[in-house]
Amino acid sequence: MLPYNKNLDLTFEATNLRTIYLAGGCFWGTDAYMARVHGVAETESGYANGNVPLPVTYEEVYTDQTGYAEVVKVVYDTTRTSLAIVLDEFFSITNPTTLNKQAEDEGTRYRSGIYYIDEVDIPEIKAAISRVQTRFPEPVVTTIEPLANYQPAEAYHQDYLEKNPNGYCHVQF
Repeated sequence: MLPYNKNLDLTFEATNLRTIYLAGGCFWGTDAYMARVHGVAETESGYANGNVPLPVTYEEVYTDQTGYAEVVKVVYDTTRTSLAIVLDEFFSITNPTTLNKQAEDEGTRYRSGIYYIDEVDIPEIKAAISRVQTRFPEPVVTTIEPLANYQPAEAYHQDYLEKNPNGYCHVQF
């Protein structure tokens, strides 16, 4: 059973919100975990940075022929948390040294990545990569790229573990 999401009790002001897109393996667990990071106003499972035109389906992304990664759109409140904390939490549930793999999930769709929409985030992203690199002898292979394209995943993927508490998840809560 998932822990209660205390962010549901908070009110968020749109002027304080920022967005980052995180690829960390299967989006079901990443979504459920990131939604519980203090100050996260919203999460959404989706597909990002592929090499074929949108729209795409899960079945197409699953083939690894589209170049899309499973991502979670994370909208966070800058008065309650920071990008540094969001990224540190993200790295607490992923292995940034495995290429195209997280736990039992393998394929380019499961790559580790950070996709930004504002270049002002780049120094903080690089600082987070430097912090996490100190935990591993292997090089960090997490990609850092501007968000090129994004599409929300199908409705049945949204809040999947909330609806299916015993569903598959590589993330430990």
